[in-house]
Amino acid sequence: MVKNIAVIRGDGIGPEIVNEALRVLNKVAELYGHTFNYTDVYMGGCAIDKFGDPLPEEELKKCTDSDSVLLGAVGGDKWNNIEGSKRPEKGLLRLRAGMGVYSNNRPAKIWPQLSDASPLKKSIVENGIDFIIVRELIGGIYFGEHKTEGDVATDVLTYSEAEIERIGRIGFETALKRNKKLCSVEKSNVLDSSRLWKKVMHKLSAEYPDVELTDMLVDNCAMQIVKNPAQFDVIVTENMFGDILSDEASQITGSIGMIPSSSLGATTCGLYEPIHGSAPDIAGKDVANPVGTILSAAMMLRFSFDMGREADAIEKAVGAYLDAGYRTADILSEGMTLVGCKKCGELICDYLKKE
Repeated sequence: MVKNIAVIRGDGIGPEIVNEALRVLNKVAELYGHTFNYTDVYMGGCAIDKFGDPLPEEELKKCTDSDSVLLGAVGGDKWNNIEGSKRPEKGLLRLRAGMGVYSNNRPAKIWPQLSDASPLKKSIVENGIDFIIVRELIGGIYFGEHKTEGDVATDVLTYSEAEIERIGRIGFETALKRNKKLCSVEKSNVLDSSRLWKKVMHKLSAEYPDVELTDMLVDNCAMQIVKNPAQFDVIVTENMFGDILSDEASQITGSIGMIPSSSLGATTCGLYEPIHGSAPDIAGKDVANPVGTILSAAMMLRFSFDMGREADAIEKAVGAYLDAGYRTADILSEGMTLVGCKKCGELICDYLKKE
């Protein structure tokens, strides 16, 4: 099978972690007889340096013309003083909107080998951490009007019934494939947009009688994620809440460097990326953890290319790597063997076997 992948290496540690994910994809192609064609795309700070624009139209077109997109990370201190509309993160928002990827799925799952790395009490971790946050990605306050007039700044939060129903349906469909529990998270005691969110979710629930729907205020959800994460199966929420909660959820699993994500819309052309940032302080030092990016590549194979066996093989290779006691600096514990970014990718390739 031939697939065309747009590759955004980005800024900071982005090029390093993407290189290791491509190494793993190349091994998959070798084992299973696939061909992956890569097209490099400039986005973020590197695009600002090259074009004066965080995502030029011609670079966006490379993404929309591809079968899917693999992204490292963008941004960094170098571009912090740039005017807001030209910042690296604007390229990411433009990419998501241009691709129409309205559903961001972020798993929060603790690998048993890393249970000691979780900051939570052992008694909590033993109950299990395995849930998914379905985050609406191209609406809400991040995409509303932003303006500053004198000493007053305004950011507009808007959601339509259609936007809520669209992401809500993804939440229900995801729950159907798991343990049939869906928690809708909002702030309906304060926000009109959240009251509409709750109304639409309950209306939609009638179409999914096999899924147990519960409601939770976002502040309570933030507490419950650290108090009793085992209660969650699928969480569905709006853009800003999902951004915050998914970063919190990643930390209870031991390291943000381990967590992949997928962003999908109406087509199979998706955007796949680790959930961490560009970490410019460690860029070029060969210490970054590429596992989140490697697992994002596995998600691409599973959800965009219908290559479930290949995705399983990558995940098993990551498990074997962890079983053997190898760790990058972010998850290093006593008795484990420290490896760098490149060595991590090499070892996972060594453990990668055809299923």
